Amino acid sequence: MEYFVDVKKAAAFLPDKMCKTNLFDSPRMFCDVYGFEPGQSQKMHVHDGSDKVYYVVEGSGVFQVGEEERLVARGSAVFAPAGAGHAVRNAGDGRLVVLVFMAPKP
Repeated sequence: MEYFVDVKKAAAFLPDKMCKTNLFDSPRMFCDVYGFEPGQSQKMHVHDGSDKVYYVVEGSGVFQVGEEERLVARGSAVFAPAGAGHAVRNAGDGRLVVLVFMAPKP
């Protein structure tokens, strides 16, 4: 297992959908980096028993938690508590890189 990771270098991108790259994984949590090309999104979904944190590493995106939707820029974080619907959309013209931490692991 790697203990030190360069998040920007670990980010990957796919032409047809967002790309998830796992950085850390344990029985209690996981941490991924998501790469979004312009126009790509993660549809609304719910994790009943897990909290999720998104941290914008590069770019900006539209994040929705429950009924609230905001444009979130680099350096900001978003909390999606267990049971709350959440989604991400890259509405800009540049790439979006997001660090994702979830616990407990679903």
